[in-house]
Amino acid sequence: MGTHKVCEKIFYFFSCLVEQKFPLFGKRVGLLVSCAADMAAKFALGSEPVVGSLAPSKKKEYRVTNRLQEGKRPLYAIVFNFIDSRYFNVFATVGGNRVTVYQCLEGGVIAVLQSYIDEDKDESFYTVSWACNIDGSPLLVAGGINGIMRVIDCGSEKIDKSFVGHGDSINEIRTQPLKSSLVVSASKDESVRLWNVQTGICILIFAGAGGHRNEVLSVDFHPSDIYRIASCGMDNTVKIWSMKEFWTYVEKSFTWTDLPSKFPTKYVQFPVFIASIHTNYVDCNRWLGDFLLSKSVDNEIVLWEPKMKEQSPGEGTVDILQKYPVPECDIWFIKFSCDFHYNAAAIGNREGKIFVWELQSSPPVLIAKLLHPQSKSPIRQTATSFDGSTILSCCEDGTIWRWDAMESS
Repeated sequence: MGTHKVCEKIFYFFSCLVEQKFPLFGKRVGLLVSCAADMAAKFALGSEPVVGSLAPSKKKEYRVTNRLQEGKRPLYAIVFNFIDSRYFNVFATVGGNRVTVYQCLEGGVIAVLQSYIDEDKDESFYTVSWACNIDGSPLLVAGGINGIMRVIDCGSEKIDKSFVGHGDSINEIRTQPLKSSLVVSASKDESVRLWNVQTGICILIFAGAGGHRNEVLSVDFHPSDIYRIASCGMDNTVKIWSMKEFWTYVEKSFTWTDLPSKFPTKYVQFPVFIASIHTNYVDCNRWLGDFLLSKSVDNEIVLWEPKMKEQSPGEGTVDILQKYPVPECDIWFIKFSCDFHYNAAAIGNREGKIFVWELQSSPPVLIAKLLHPQSKSPIRQTATSFDGSTILSCCEDGTIWRWDAMESS
C-alpha cells in the first residue's frame, strides 16, 4: 500500500467516526473529530502502521482526587453507566463475591450507594455491565468464576435473575447500546452467549466449528450495526460474528411466554471474519466505528480495519492503521475503556500507571500519563466518564483510584 492509500485509510477512518451515530434517549449524538484535514501533508504516512509517541502532549492534565480501599481481594472490573443519562456519574465494581455501586460527586467525593454479596463465598466476579429493565430501572449483570450470571435490579436492590448456561467462568459481559436489555457474555468454555435480561432467555450461542479454540476473554457489540459483535481470546484471534440471519430468534425472545429453558436457542457456528492480529492472548477488543481496537500482552493497543470478502465468510484481510504503545502492559486481563464519544481511551498497566490516548487523531496523541507514588499495583480495568473528565481504575490490591481533569488556567 502506497502513501496515498494509507492517507485515504486514515481519512476514511475519521469520516466514519463523524458519520457514526449513537441513538440514545431519543437523541442522536454525533462523534466529534479533532483531526485537521491537512494532517497527511504534515506526516509522511507509509505502508507501516502509525505509532504514537509516548511523550505526553499535556492536552489535558489530571490529578488524583480520591483513593478507596474496597477490600483485600483484587478488583477486576469497573464501569460507568452509559445506558441511562440519569446515572452517568454512577459506576460499579466487582471483586471477590461482591458487586458495589458508587456515585462520583463534586470535589472528588465517591459515595457508596449499594453493595451486593453473592451467596457463594467462593464466587469471584470478573466482569460487570449495566443494562436496563423493561420499566427503565437500571440493572447490573455480573459474572465470574462460577459461570453464573447474576442480574441485579438496582431499583429493588434485589437479585432479579440468575442465568445458568456457561460451562465455565465468565470473563466479560457487555450490553447492546441500541437495545439495552440484550447482553453478551464471553466465557472460558470457548463460547459467547447472547441473553435477554428481561425474559431470562439465552438466545444465541456463538461456538462450534468456526468458534474460539480456547477461553474467550472479551466481547463487544458494534455501536451502530445491531447485528454485529466481535470477540477475542486465548486462541490469539479476533472473530466478528453476525446475528442478521438469526434476528428472528432475538425478536422471539421478547414475546416468549413459556419457560426460558424451552426457548429454541440457536447455535451460530461460523463467524463472518477471523483476524490474527496478535501472536498471544487477546484480552480486550472494542469497536471504533467500523474499525477495531484490540490488545494483547505486547505493550500496545492496535487499531485495525477488517476487510471482509463478501463471497467467502470468515475470510478477508486486515489493515493495521495505528498503534498506541502502553509500556509494562505485558500481563493478561488488563482492559481499556473509552468515553461515551470515543474521543479517548484509558488503559492501566502492571505498575499502576494509566495512559490516556486520543483516539481521533493521527498520529496517535498521548493526552496524559497518570502516575502516583502510591499507585503500584496492576490496574485490571479503567472506566472513563461520559465526557472523559474523570478516569477511574480498579487494582489488584483492591483499591479504586479517581483522577479528575484539571481546569485550564
